Amino acid sequence: MHQKRLLLTYGLVFSVTAIWGLNIVMIKVLVEELPVQTMTAFRIMLAGITALLVIVLGKSLRRLSKREWIYTLLGMLFGVILHHSFMATGLTMIDASSASLILALVPLTTALLGVFFLGEHLTKLRSMGFILALTGVFFIQGGSFSGMQFSMGEWILFGAMLAQAISFIFVKKATASLDSKQVTTIMYLAGSIGLLIVSFMAEPTGVSKMASAPLFIYVLFFLSGIVATGAGYMIFNAAIQQIGAGQTALFNNFVPFFGLLFAAIFLNETITAYQLIGFLFIVAGVLFGTGYIERQWKKKHPPMDNTKRNMASN
Repeated sequence: MHQKRLLLTYGLVFSVTAIWGLNIVMIKVLVEELPVQTMTAFRIMLAGITALLVIVLGKSLRRLSKREWIYTLLGMLFGVILHHSFMATGLTMIDASSASLILALVPLTTALLGVFFLGEHLTKLRSMGFILALTGVFFIQGGSFSGMQFSMGEWILFGAMLAQAISFIFVKKATASLDSKQVTTIMYLAGSIGLLIVSFMAEPTGVSKMASAPLFIYVLFFLSGIVATGAGYMIFNAAIQQIGAGQTALFNNFVPFFGLLFAAIFLNETITAYQLIGFLFIVAGVLFGTGYIERQWKKKHPPMDNTKRNMASN
């Protein structure tokens, strides 16, 4: 029974990563057909409403403390307003395949921030992971190690990636005492209001332009908001409780793979050899940099106590 439940959890998380890879492609299409900031605000609002329904039905709502409010709102600022604004804007400038590879750096960047702000230990293997991932970034922009220049769209996507990584630090602090589903719900609902205010300033006629797209665009809009963002994060957070953050985060490595795959299938984007090499370096960097390889090594080679060490030496 436990094995079946574990396999179901793995299957659901794997499906979510595939949907998130597809979501990058869907957002790329949406930003070309709808006003960017207005569309982003309503898409995140849909995700927030979806998450709210989940926690209301699950009866897991409770009052937040002042500390929990501070960390949750900071997570909302970086993880919702800045991350989604930057991502939507950046996707108007670069292709979905490059964006998916840049966003793949989130787990590694989160681990690096954890070293500085959460006091996590930086080992030699984790340091090697950061070097591998940086090498992958060089390959993403064309494989030239001299005179490397990033486009404005790539810089904005790096900003989106960094903002999300910073938000995870605040979310980790908030969820130390608060249910992750409630944190996600508040972040999306409050964040969507913030995004809507930004859209009113950046796109005064954005709301009226939301009604001028073809029908299939609205299908993608609802799929992205409700299924990919709303339900996807609910499933992912539930999986963290079931199998742990380490194993769940490992599935994130499939997101750039599916992003590349779906960008080639649905957007006819050409996947270059440099991008594939960059993808491999980034995945290796994430595995080393987040400490996954190190944890697996320690499980298979546990340190010997003094008695066993003396016996081995004799």
